[in-house]
Amino acid sequence: MQNLFGGVYKDKTVLITGHTGFKGSWLALWLHQMGANVIGYSLPAPTEPNHIRLLNLDITSVIGDIRDLDKLDQTFAAYRPDIVFHLAAQPLVRLSYENPIETYETNVIGTLKVFEACRKHKVRAIVNITSDKAYENKEWVWGYRENDPMGGYDPYSSSKGCADLLANSYRNSYFNPAEYKKSHSTLLASCRAGNVIGGGDWAKDRLMTDIMLSVSKGAKVSIRNPRATRPWQHVLEPLSGYLAIGQKLLEEKAGFGDAWNFGPSDEGSITVEEVVNHVKKHWDKIDYEINRDPHQLHEANLLKLDCSKAHILLKWKDVWDSETTFEKTVLWYKNFYEHGKLLSHMDLQNYINDAKAKKLFWSSYE
Repeated sequence: MQNLFGGVYKDKTVLITGHTGFKGSWLALWLHQMGANVIGYSLPAPTEPNHIRLLNLDITSVIGDIRDLDKLDQTFAAYRPDIVFHLAAQPLVRLSYENPIETYETNVIGTLKVFEACRKHKVRAIVNITSDKAYENKEWVWGYRENDPMGGYDPYSSSKGCADLLANSYRNSYFNPAEYKKSHSTLLASCRAGNVIGGGDWAKDRLMTDIMLSVSKGAKVSIRNPRATRPWQHVLEPLSGYLAIGQKLLEEKAGFGDAWNFGPSDEGSITVEEVVNHVKKHWDKIDYEINRDPHQLHEANLLKLDCSKAHILLKWKDVWDSETTFEKTVLWYKNFYEHGKLLSHMDLQNYINDAKAKKLFWSSYE
């Protein structure tokens, strides 16, 4: 795998904030397999079981809070990362209603402190991960583009919009691509992705997790918003985009220091109830019931991204269609719960093989 992404990650020191989370653990696996020196900085894993512990990777893991600037400063000084992937966040909509202060402190002020550590220690490249929910959602049928306004109805979405505005301010003020190699040597990109699924996610209030936990207990999964439509994609899809952007930044291509969307093709946008019926094909024990709550907190019904910019300028494309995505995800959990097997390494290798078959640029077919 060391030749992927032009071999740019081999022997690089890569710091991942939020490596104990769902996306962060998969990113740590991929970077480790490519020969990077991976430094994880995160709070302890938020669930038990958790993917990062199951992977048992030979990486450096620093347990710390991104709101702790002194701890960040010590970590950056000790390891001198070449690139930072900033994923650490409070990532749950419903929890953000319960804990808005913690949500804003983590997602906005935490991001600010990560950027300050990067600035102080002259990190070469920063890939800042926000969310499709950062956009001001008008629930229209077409996708949001990178130059659409930020917004956010609930505290989580709003905090991600704030984090994106913060990244734009730092890009203009301190890491301006027009001043690259003149007044500074850092490139900053922001990446936004839709709903991601895959093995190893046990966070609360996530559809696939709720389904898999329910079936593992022999219970029906409760669906609260069956008509909500989301762009479902496997976790490896946006990660390939983040890594592709990181490659361009490390190659000192200043034009890629910008905002980027990574989402599935239109066929990947389906309703929650359709998702459940898709996954039932791969594990016949799955069953569900619809429980609409008249006092339910607001959640968006329709949200999708326009990824034309990544398709055209980055030459990025998704690899797995929705049916493959659901199959891979269900089989991961089925093997974990019924056989105690971890399919993460195999899923990653299969994803790369399928990308090579499609001759995607990052898979060594430049």
